[in-house]
Amino acid sequence: MTPELAALLPTKRGVGPSVIALPAGPWRLVIDYLEYRFPAIPREEIARRMREGDVRDDRGEWVLPDAAYRAHQKLYYYRHIENEPRIPFDEKILFEDELIVVADKPHFLPVTPGGRYLQETLLVRLKRKLGIDALAPMHRIDRETAGLVLFTKQPHTRGIYQALFSQKTVRKQYEAVARWREDLPLPLEYKSRLVNADHFMRMREEAGEANAETRIELIERRGELARYALFPVSGKRHQLRVQMAALGLPILNDQIYPHHVAAEDLDGDYSRPLQLLAKGIGFRDPVTGSERIFESEFELHTMKTEGSI
Repeated sequence: MTPELAALLPTKRGVGPSVIALPAGPWRLVIDYLEYRFPAIPREEIARRMREGDVRDDRGEWVLPDAAYRAHQKLYYYRHIENEPRIPFDEKILFEDELIVVADKPHFLPVTPGGRYLQETLLVRLKRKLGIDALAPMHRIDRETAGLVLFTKQPHTRGIYQALFSQKTVRKQYEAVARWREDLPLPLEYKSRLVNADHFMRMREEAGEANAETRIELIERRGELARYALFPVSGKRHQLRVQMAALGLPILNDQIYPHHVAAEDLDGDYSRPLQLLAKGIGFRDPVTGSERIFESEFELHTMKTEGSI
């Protein structure tokens, strides 16, 4: 069976299968290796999931608890997260046709499964709500960021739409709340070089040829705070957050820039959403040729009349 098997297998509870290749080793049964690979899951629970068809071989057949171990075999398995807490904010579907879905993502909701999040992700919620197994994101925004996320519905058009973002032909507008700097001339074309930082979650600026560019405009000012329109030309990870912090304007409630707060210290705390919103997206549709323009219905609500932070 080809590597495309993962795309052909059905979703379960809105989740498609993950794939692993079995390494050479001393394990007699597949379940022995799975118990080693996932030590936090009791053997009895792994066996139950295998009996329910949550583990498949490279032909798509169920792998049962008595299956012999075979090195270099590919396994396809459906992830579970026990007692995954619900993120208490709802997405909105703004647009849907036969080609794409446009959703408004709330703060704190991840776009795709990973780490501690599976069912409580935008992709899985939409798959379950719409019943579309082939749904796939064209792009992603941070879990902490709210706003527009676009999805394709048909596998054969997925690459065409995703290329719009990789080729930088999409017009994107964000809004952010940060402090006001009297000495900063606006509008501003800000360019810098972004590279991975020592911590896997962070990016940083360094000297050298710029690879990230953002246009920054003022929307409104109230006392010490201002609401900015941000137009990223490039699409580097955390670009807007890093560049705003570098300008002395860290986005309000940013828990990574300039100072990183450990994720475990913020679990369940929804009181301080990052004041960054993916507000608008526009592009020429590569399939229909029509102009597509979408705007988020969410708004940032931290601008205070007195302008205090």
